[in-house]
Amino acid sequence: MIRTEASGITLNLNQDTLHVEIKAGVSEWKWAENFRPVIVTQEEVIDFSRWQEIVHETFESGVGKGIRSSYRKLDGAEDSYAFETSVWVEEMEEDCPGSSAKLFGRVHFEWIPICEKGLSVKEVRWPGCMEFDSPSQAWQTLVNEGQGLLIPNTWENEAGALSFNGRFLTAGGYMPWYGQVKDQAGYIAIAATPWNAGAWLEHPAGGPYTHIGTWWEPSLGKMDYRRCMEYIFAQGCDYNDLCKIYRSYVKDSGLFVSLAEKAARVPSVKDLVGCSIMHCGIKTNVNPESDFFDKEDPEKNNHVTLFSVREKQMESLKGMGVEKLFLHLDGWAQPGYDNQHPDYRNACAEAGGWEGMKSLVDTVHRCGFLFGIHDQYRDYYFDAKTYDEEYATRLPDGTIPAHKRWAGGPQTYLCGTQAPYYVKRNFQDLFRHGIKLDGTYLDVFTCNEGDECDNPRHRMTRRECYEYRKQCFDWLLARGILTSSEEVSDWSMQSLIFCHYAPYAFMLKAPGTPREGIPVPLFNLVYHDCVLEPWMMDKPDGSEDMMGYALLNAGMPYLIRDGAYENTDGSFTDSSGMGIEEMIARCKVVQELHEKLAFCEMTRHELLDDTGKKQRTVFSDGTCVSVDLGTGEYEISTAQ
Repeated sequence: MIRTEASGITLNLNQDTLHVEIKAGVSEWKWAENFRPVIVTQEEVIDFSRWQEIVHETFESGVGKGIRSSYRKLDGAEDSYAFETSVWVEEMEEDCPGSSAKLFGRVHFEWIPICEKGLSVKEVRWPGCMEFDSPSQAWQTLVNEGQGLLIPNTWENEAGALSFNGRFLTAGGYMPWYGQVKDQAGYIAIAATPWNAGAWLEHPAGGPYTHIGTWWEPSLGKMDYRRCMEYIFAQGCDYNDLCKIYRSYVKDSGLFVSLAEKAARVPSVKDLVGCSIMHCGIKTNVNPESDFFDKEDPEKNNHVTLFSVREKQMESLKGMGVEKLFLHLDGWAQPGYDNQHPDYRNACAEAGGWEGMKSLVDTVHRCGFLFGIHDQYRDYYFDAKTYDEEYATRLPDGTIPAHKRWAGGPQTYLCGTQAPYYVKRNFQDLFRHGIKLDGTYLDVFTCNEGDECDNPRHRMTRRECYEYRKQCFDWLLARGILTSSEEVSDWSMQSLIFCHYAPYAFMLKAPGTPREGIPVPLFNLVYHDCVLEPWMMDKPDGSEDMMGYALLNAGMPYLIRDGAYENTDGSFTDSSGMGIEEMIARCKVVQELHEKLAFCEMTRHELLDDTGKKQRTVFSDGTCVSVDLGTGEYEISTAQ
């Protein structure tokens, strides 16, 4: 056993198992007994122990102490794949505004490639998962799939595969961290290099354990940069404290930009606060080669709603007492929804063309509402007028990925280096035709992974792809257009104003699907006062009233949500027969709360029973929202 100590933390490395044990204060954490650090290739899984020259040494720098390990001579070969690991404690005084937990020094885990000869790496699994094997409701794992998930060790249902394989910076990991809490002690594991990484998760039905760890993948075929996890250990904590630790982390790194700061840049942010959302479309056109093409009911594949019909809806809603509304318009261009992107340039002729679209926009504004469009700069359709394989995303093996899932049929992906150019080209078309946009939605940017492209003319890493997407948002913000995308993601918080939704993972699965844990607002405990989130308002038969979650998160309500695809993206139900008058009344309750709390930090979330049916959120102005998700009852109180 090799040992080093610093800042109240003791590190132990077992030379035989290659496992790490950590003592932070009175709490002990060690890797699960059955975990093996491995490198996965296309051909095999290689245990770290297969390197024949493994050398461990302690080291000390001006900022910390640690243990460095060198791995050379795979299976004894002299000139073979080599790497190092470094586990070290940063000697610093940790503090965290908003948390009363005691924090210890930060432990850094670094995997460092030295020589990449001889292996084509698919995945590295290191550092290991913690031993977390007590059958206790109070032993809890925090997962950032969607808005957030808490898994007690005794949870009755098995955890399935995380969406996007748990990839950080996607719907499978809004924020690049996970954590565990036991007996009021816990840790948060933060991916400091999250672009080619994710979390893996194991929880069998009934527990009695939950294991969670990290995977790393190559970038453009190579593991050519240092991969870093930072663990922060705390005493006297719960999941709220872990979220506040991360909130402090992103403030230190510059990722956190509050809505107040964004409103100083684009004042119309304040106009969006307190709006309800109407999501509807103009033209549907499903390519016969699309997976969504309905051969049995061809009429579903193609239809058009006139711009003038949407005008009348706006006027009707205004007459019914709707005061604040944002219209999100799908399928407004000639090809139809999800067709021929990025050549999405002319207003739908059958619906009234540019004249009809401008009339709709003018009516929206005359009613005192806001207007925005759906747009897309990732999907690259083969039948787009300017399609050129030269600008498609190319994988390191030279292939171009392709599928035909969406309405437009066969497609690949546009290299992200090109997206800012197309955004500027297309929006200038809208400006020339007098279309005044309050906001716009750039589809999938904050939901799907960043792409990589190995075309030497525009080579792009995943990390660079996120920067190109951010350039698109920033160009729009510079013109006073509020930015939106499908979900939310850590990388976008400097430039994203609102989103399509930021749901709990269960909301995107069919009603009645077994829950894999208790939904908790991990994202909003970090970023509530940084981004505006619409919430579903459905009341499915025999299920929870979604309005309860909208209230708990003090979000924006969906007044009308006409999803483009059935049984996709949470569009599984109607509002159980509710009339528009009832929906307007329900939305007003949520709107009033949102208008009050949009710029406030969510300071605390509480589970009031073991099932998670009763929950409470507390905000920085003292407002407390308590909801019984089983009955739909709620209470909103304000500190005196």
